[in-house]
Amino acid sequence: MKKLIIICIVMLLSSCAELQQVVNSLPQTTGGFGVSNIDIANGLRQALDNGIDKQVKKLTLKDGFYRNQLVKILLPQELRKVDKTLRDVGLGKLADEGLRAINRAAEDAVKEATPIFVSAVKQITFADARQILLGNDNAATSYLQTKTNAALYSKFNPVINRSFSKVGADKIWSNIINKYNALPLTNNVNPDLTDYVTQQALKGVYKMISIEEKEIRTKLSSRTSDLLRRVFALQDN
Repeated sequence: MKKLIIICIVMLLSSCAELQQVVNSLPQTTGGFGVSNIDIANGLRQALDNGIDKQVKKLTLKDGFYRNQLVKILLPQELRKVDKTLRDVGLGKLADEGLRAINRAAEDAVKEATPIFVSAVKQITFADARQILLGNDNAATSYLQTKTNAALYSKFNPVINRSFSKVGADKIWSNIINKYNALPLTNNVNPDLTDYVTQQALKGVYKMISIEEKEIRTKLSSRTSDLLRRVFALQDN
């Protein structure tokens, strides 16, 4: 009798294990909408891709940074005194040229580096896609920034460096710094503009991606695919 009971228990446990395997193989759904966690992650990636395609590309146009007040790169703190001093001595045109040059370098670099951002979005793994989906208006973009900023900086920095030479920003700023340092009663400056512009350009890219994410979250008309409509419907409830 004991042997029979043991055999029955073994068979029951075996059946439960097989049943659990079947359950584990089914897509996990949330909210009763039949949307799996994989769908949510793919929807978030698509939203970020849309941000790159619709918003980041605007930065690659002429004056894409310079005339966009949301992302325009201003001078670092240590160069603002340079800007003011040049304007005070009648060199305002040169100061304007210097500001436009660093924004031009960012525009050129973003154009070259866009595939870097596309690749980063494809590779990103959402630890908790549902939590991000139900987060604030830029939760996916913030997650992307947290996970990719350091790696993207190392790839983006040399692109910025090349762009400085390509658009002539290096010569313009060399001229500006030399003229400023030659003025009486000024302390010499030698800022690392490549690092600064890299940081600011990356902030601008993430900012523009977040704009598109907010559009998708708040406007039904911006959900341009069935996946986006199904996934972001979850956060509307």
